Amino acid sequence: MGSTQRLQSIDLHGFLQGLSADTLDRLYVHPAACIAVFRELPVLDKHYIMRVLFSDQVIPEKLILAWTLPNHKNSHEQAVGQLQRLRIWFAEELVGGHKGLRMSDVFKQGLRTALCGGGKEWYRPAPPAPDKHSRDITFLNLYAKERWEIILHFLVGSNVSDVSRKVMDLLQRAGLITPGESASSTPAITAAGFQFLLMDTTAQVWYFMLYYFKAIESLGKDVVEVLQLLFSISFSTLGKDYPTDGLSPVQMEFLQDMREYGLVYQRKQKSKRYYPTRLAINFASGINQSAQVPDSDGFMVVETNYRVYAYTDSALHMAIVALFCEMQYRLPSMSVGLLTRESMQEAFRNGITADQVLQFMKMYAHRQMRKNNPCVPPTISDQIRLWQLERDRLRSSEGVLYNQFGSAQEFQVIRDYAQDIGVLLHSNPAKRSVVVTSGGHKDVRSFWKQHKQK
Repeated sequence: MGSTQRLQSIDLHGFLQGLSADTLDRLYVHPAACIAVFRELPVLDKHYIMRVLFSDQVIPEKLILAWTLPNHKNSHEQAVGQLQRLRIWFAEELVGGHKGLRMSDVFKQGLRTALCGGGKEWYRPAPPAPDKHSRDITFLNLYAKERWEIILHFLVGSNVSDVSRKVMDLLQRAGLITPGESASSTPAITAAGFQFLLMDTTAQVWYFMLYYFKAIESLGKDVVEVLQLLFSISFSTLGKDYPTDGLSPVQMEFLQDMREYGLVYQRKQKSKRYYPTRLAINFASGINQSAQVPDSDGFMVVETNYRVYAYTDSALHMAIVALFCEMQYRLPSMSVGLLTRESMQEAFRNGITADQVLQFMKMYAHRQMRKNNPCVPPTISDQIRLWQLERDRLRSSEGVLYNQFGSAQEFQVIRDYAQDIGVLLHSNPAKRSVVVTSGGHKDVRSFWKQHKQK
């Protein structure tokens, strides 16, 4: 039985290490990018940076090694290696052939500015006149939740018409959906897409934006401008408005995309103000792959008779449950579904695995269910896995059929040859038929011709 699949995501530093040297150097010119990178570093990396931040000399590597205990040499090597991959430190040779390390002048200046002040303002001052249509934190939180859930609704197959073509392309590029069989059919969620739904919102936004950055680069646009704006916004104040003056055309286009994703609120497309939401402010500081929901958010009760009770009025939660359940009743604040062989086989056809369904049940189990050990009844978990094994029993393979043999001996010769070279898929002595792989067809055919000529 396969284990629960995990999305192959990377953290902020992993993404930055994949950028070119020129791109990183241009990014570090902006103080907000430097402090964003710094605050996500491990403690030892931060310690090294702060020790040399106000030194303009090349530091001997032996001296840096002395800053850690002898039994932590591996941690030292990991820290130095990561700082070099991020182009924060560079190796240089000292007099006498000794090795030394020097901090990037660009990163050093950017981090000094971020910590001590000075330099250009990250934002232009907001207009002196107060916003007649100002929005409070409660409104911004609700707006961000609604906009992001539109994307999640599309992922589970509801509200298909509410997302743009760009969002559809990004979800497909990220492997979260597969296109429909025809232009008019609805895209289907993949196993990766279901795992995406199990992440917390901050991790979902990060994973989604990773593919946005890749799309920007593939179009030949400057990803540095996009990252600079996003890092700046991540240090803004929730509930405060900021002007759009001074943003480049690339950043203005990015602002409209963030508006669709719920990262910023802008009353109209041409408004001169925008409000960052919590999704954007938390962007660079919440790169966890997934998170367990609190007990109070659990809403599912699964019984041994295969009934599933969902005590929730969330349309998104109900749409996810309907991916693997046959829904029977929908009442205010509660719905009832039934786990059936047909509903689970449909989920498996869409790429969802048994372990993913069980993980979802555990994450969103009602607090009464959490008192049981195990949380999900063994009868249910075993049956769901057995239903998946039914599907995994059979595997289709393309092959070529040989069935016009003149004698049983000829059949045996071809069968044995195909088996010896590892291309035999099936043989039936009674019908004198042999099936070989498509790749082995050429070799078997040549052998048969040579055998018939003898």
